[in-house]
Amino acid sequence: MGEQPVRVLVCGDVEGRLTALFNRVQTIQKKTGQFDLLLCVGEFFGTTPEAEAEWQQYKTGAKKAPISTYILGAAGQETVKNFPSADGCELADNITYLGRRGVFTGVSGLQIAYVSGREALQEPAPAHCFTSKDLSALVAPLTSSSKFRGVDILLTSQWPRGVWHYGNNPEVNTKFCGSGSVASLADKLKPRYHFAALEGAHYERLPYRNHIVLQENAQHVSRFIALATVNNPGKKKYLYAFNIIPMKTMDASELVKQPQDVTENPYRKVAQIKKLIFEPASQFFFDLSNKRDQQHRDGPFQGQPKLPRKHPQPTGPCWFCLASPQVEKHLVISIGSHCYLAMAKGGLTPDHMLILPIGHYQSVVELSSEVVVEMEKYKSALKSFYKSKGERCVLFERNYRSQHLQLQVVPVPLDRCATEDIKEAFMVQAQEQQMELMEIPEHTDLKQIAPPGTPYFYVELDSGEKLYHRIQKHFPLQFGREVLASEAVLNIPTRADWKECKQSREEEEESCKQLRDDFQPYDFALDD
Repeated sequence: MGEQPVRVLVCGDVEGRLTALFNRVQTIQKKTGQFDLLLCVGEFFGTTPEAEAEWQQYKTGAKKAPISTYILGAAGQETVKNFPSADGCELADNITYLGRRGVFTGVSGLQIAYVSGREALQEPAPAHCFTSKDLSALVAPLTSSSKFRGVDILLTSQWPRGVWHYGNNPEVNTKFCGSGSVASLADKLKPRYHFAALEGAHYERLPYRNHIVLQENAQHVSRFIALATVNNPGKKKYLYAFNIIPMKTMDASELVKQPQDVTENPYRKVAQIKKLIFEPASQFFFDLSNKRDQQHRDGPFQGQPKLPRKHPQPTGPCWFCLASPQVEKHLVISIGSHCYLAMAKGGLTPDHMLILPIGHYQSVVELSSEVVVEMEKYKSALKSFYKSKGERCVLFERNYRSQHLQLQVVPVPLDRCATEDIKEAFMVQAQEQQMELMEIPEHTDLKQIAPPGTPYFYVELDSGEKLYHRIQKHFPLQFGREVLASEAVLNIPTRADWKECKQSREEEEESCKQLRDDFQPYDFALDD
């Protein structure tokens, strides 16, 4: 068809109002001429007796859709019965179910990727849900080609989580809207148009870039459009009409033209959150090069007596036991009787530190009482130290894929945000991950909630508020860092991954010496 544009109509949730929809389509076609296809996102079928009766008329052929109509699968348990299988099929004359997920390519070469239903929150997934396997099966064959530039259209029922970042705000509750997996999918597939529904709202986001300016070659922009429900009482837009020339027939320079109102890609930070980097959890404060024991540099603990034997010992190599040959002693800031303080390797900020037990303990809930007492002394000393620099501090622990307790302590400038903002940032990003982050009473002992052996993630704010998440299956290893590096808190998203922040041995030694000198007035261990 060459440069011939395809004329497309897209509709939001139909919810069984077929006659209302098709009458509207006919009115539009009378005015502006025939369209090539109608795509429906969201819930196509209704659950009322009226909706059932209406559908029967189309199913039996008494009525016929006036345009080739392609629909997504059920978005709720009640409408699953209308779909005979997970694979696509014709449900009535001119009404085709696309399938659970896949790519539909029209005769024009227009490429439409689609995913039916909602994101599954458990396995096995209900019939109206998609899983991460569905998304991988959709993405892999497309992106494996070196010629892949993106798809023309992406259809999902759910909104992509965070699509509003850097753009205009939608009229929905963004705390509970959308799916992180759909956001990740949109980021990978780079659709020129992405349509969704289910929120009962109409929202046209400003177009966004699919490349980083001056760092990557220019790519086409993406447009996200959410549509409301057919015949909604608020008269919100539910039908969208546009012309599109398939990407494969377009001139590259024409395709990558950037409109005036283009914004940054909203998913760049959401995509970081979704990354599950499975690696040894001993990540913040050591090299994997397995260097032999480094002698203490000249510092406040030169001539420190040999460590007593009473500390619990690991069964194998441990990067964090102070007596271990694997530990990188040049990062040590202070040594007490039961705990020590170290500069975080690849820290979020220059003053990012770790409080660690000298002996081998896996988590806070396993600590003996004297270790807990000294850990509290270090917390208090660090709070005073940061306060002197105009900073508050956030502590967090991840007892998952880790063998030795590391309590991360990160300073946040007082003028960056309030404690309440930090708390909200953790809550919002946990919500994006479908993780329950609950608040626990200030004076509650963590041992009461998490018996030894329980994997968990724990945050302590300078207000004394504590947040806790019981890890069930998977957990993004960098979650704590990602929240604190996010726009809402430190706004240093490029430092979310510690490996991107590593310094040379010489730089580490220099930074550590400076930090040790700065912390000295607050170091109670020097008085012992």
